[in-house]
Amino acid sequence: MMAERRRGTVRDLRRDNRSVLLWSLYFDQPRSRQDLSRTTGLSPASVSNVVRDLIDEGIVIEAGSVDSDGGRPRVLLRINPDHGYVVGVDVGETRVRVELFDLAMTERAKADYPLDPRERGVDVVVDRILAGLAAVLAGSGVGSSAVLGVGVGVPGVVEQGPEVLVHGQTFGWDAVPLERLLRAGTDLPLHIDNGAKTMGQAELWFGAGRGAQHAVVGLIGSGVGASIITRGSTHRGSTSSAGEWGHTTVMVGGRSCRCGSSGCLEAYVGAEAILDRYGRALPGDDQESALAALIEAAATSAAAAEVLDQTALYLGAGIADLINLFNPERIILGGWAGLLLGEKLLPAIREAARRHALRHPFAETSIELCRLGPDAVALGAATLPVEHLLNGTAASATRQNRSAG
Repeated sequence: MMAERRRGTVRDLRRDNRSVLLWSLYFDQPRSRQDLSRTTGLSPASVSNVVRDLIDEGIVIEAGSVDSDGGRPRVLLRINPDHGYVVGVDVGETRVRVELFDLAMTERAKADYPLDPRERGVDVVVDRILAGLAAVLAGSGVGSSAVLGVGVGVPGVVEQGPEVLVHGQTFGWDAVPLERLLRAGTDLPLHIDNGAKTMGQAELWFGAGRGAQHAVVGLIGSGVGASIITRGSTHRGSTSSAGEWGHTTVMVGGRSCRCGSSGCLEAYVGAEAILDRYGRALPGDDQESALAALIEAAATSAAAAEVLDQTALYLGAGIADLINLFNPERIILGGWAGLLLGEKLLPAIREAARRHALRHPFAETSIELCRLGPDAVALGAATLPVEHLLNGTAASATRQNRSAG
């Protein structure tokens, strides 16, 4: 028993050392072995042992050298971008977007499928996802054995139990076993999460949230959601439904919301609600082009300008609630509609938030736009399998290729 326990302890220690080193290198590369020892606190011998294993497995490669003070040049290390590939899927309310990335998160292939509001049934979405997977593999020339995993960002609450279930009221989805349905068409590892949370992770890793310990990333599209970052990690709540910002009440007895309640923030600042409040025909055959036309029309139309002024007011009040509740360092607005609105209305949104928030926490919070653009949900979804690789809980592409061969 003691020998077994000791072996388990050593194995766990090696795995933990490997994970600490991979996380450090992934976000700050290229780095030398000496740099990694200093930043991780691991001994030079431990770093050398782990790096040797990672190089043997093809996860880490040498990337040149730098001169050291009076000694031999230091060899630089980096994650091998072609060790494996990851796929991110954004199931939005207007489209399904599928993107394939290497481990440097460079996009290698992309497929986009518009979604008609009347075509949000689970069968349609599953077909679009599977078609997108086939398209990006074919378009990139990457074999499925080299794919470490597929991350899928979806609207609604994702219940992570023995079977992954998606509760998406606005899609009419009630406990949809999305992972099981996708299994009919793919055997790739699947990781499913709420789309606002995947966008939040993308911003936390690569965008406007990088370095923040406390932030809120708001996703505004047809609907509204948020990712709450606490101590550098996503806050999920007891059943993973934390972040349903769009369904906080801004007007008791107000406009009907798609969730079945009334007066929700989403019923005032979601793209579908904004266009409905305007109530007039606009050019374009989808919500994105219609909202862009509404924003442009505000320069000459008093009615359009009034709708946007009201939107800035409600959105600012909603942000003030986040500031008062969570005291974040940063509020980051994203999503296709959030970016369109923010480019035009950010000063007015900030002013409305200032008027409705407590003075001290407002003064300590920046309000800014997502830096990663409308692809942030898919990029964030693709980080889910990367996270498993860094934690040491995913099979390497090398092992997958050997087993496939």
